[in-house]
Amino acid sequence: MTLDPTTLLSGPRGRRLCLALALRAADREEDRKEDRQDDAQRLRQAVMLAAHALDPGQGTSTVVLFGRAGGSRAAAATPTPTPVDVARLLDALPIGAVDGTDLLLALADTVDLARYWQEPDGEDVLAAAPELRAALARVASAIARSPHSPWWATPAAPEQWAVSFDGLPVPRAQDSGRVTEIVERWRTASLAEEAAAERNRPTDPTAPWSGTWWSRPPGGLLRTTRSIPKRGPAGLRLVEDAAGWEAATAERVHVDPGARVLEIDGPEAWTELCRRFPLEVTASRRHDWYRATGRDGRWVVPDWSAVRAIADGVHLSVAGYLSTAGRAIPVEGDAASVLAGWDPDVTFWFTDARADASTRERWVRDRDDWAPAS
Repeated sequence: MTLDPTTLLSGPRGRRLCLALALRAADREEDRKEDRQDDAQRLRQAVMLAAHALDPGQGTSTVVLFGRAGGSRAAAATPTPTPVDVARLLDALPIGAVDGTDLLLALADTVDLARYWQEPDGEDVLAAAPELRAALARVASAIARSPHSPWWATPAAPEQWAVSFDGLPVPRAQDSGRVTEIVERWRTASLAEEAAAERNRPTDPTAPWSGTWWSRPPGGLLRTTRSIPKRGPAGLRLVEDAAGWEAATAERVHVDPGARVLEIDGPEAWTELCRRFPLEVTASRRHDWYRATGRDGRWVVPDWSAVRAIADGVHLSVAGYLSTAGRAIPVEGDAASVLAGWDPDVTFWFTDARADASTRERWVRDRDDWAPAS
């Protein structure tokens, strides 16, 4: 899949990335040029207020507080910029060469803020507004031209690394017997959950119910990412709903060079995987995925126990993630699916694999980024 502006603008995470990078670019303009400070501040404030106005959780999950000028007892007037206002400010923002650090951190923020168990937040709604399409297209074009983004559209890298965050157990080795146990247990549990949901949960998608919302392969499988030159493994930063870990261990994982790896590089690949190996999950996903996508209907996910028969691993590229995650993806007939809970560039392995302890590296969080431990 080629990384291009259309790819980035086709999915909710891709649009959010463009908005996040624009805000970081505005901050850099502010740092470089004094006469740009007001422009950067206006853009940040406009995005915050417009997103708040569009947020489904306005006044409950999100609150904006305003002070009173000069100690006045009269309530300060609340500005309400529109998507048109935000687009105008984005159009005025210079978009030059994309800074590699800004791009990676904007991507990390975009991944961290993904949520599939409730409505999109205000910034996701704002980024999807038609009025912002042309303005965000400029940012998407700059990302696609950047020398720091070509790997986003590539298959799984030959060299793979496993990341273990301190306090979080992550498998470092597995054999075929262990994989069989994991995928069979996952399928049994999925069928049982679906049957219980059919009995006990209402069919009204707006009912206040929640449950399993992810569609990634079973969590007990070994998972790996590539290592980004001078940045370390992608799995350090590109984590959905991260828990604020401060330290981690990374180890290289040796897998068969001839391993059969399925590539999820966009919506079409996800559709095909779900079409070939469908597992019905309508009752167990109905409420969460309705909130996330607004769609009411049949839902399926890939039956990973069946996928294992044709693949040694499944890799989700960054481009595939940005264009696919969080959308209602048509599968076949009245069925659809959502790619959810799967970090970009992660490969889940169904084959024998083992981390090499001799390659072990320690990493620590340094402000808002990761660095090798001294």
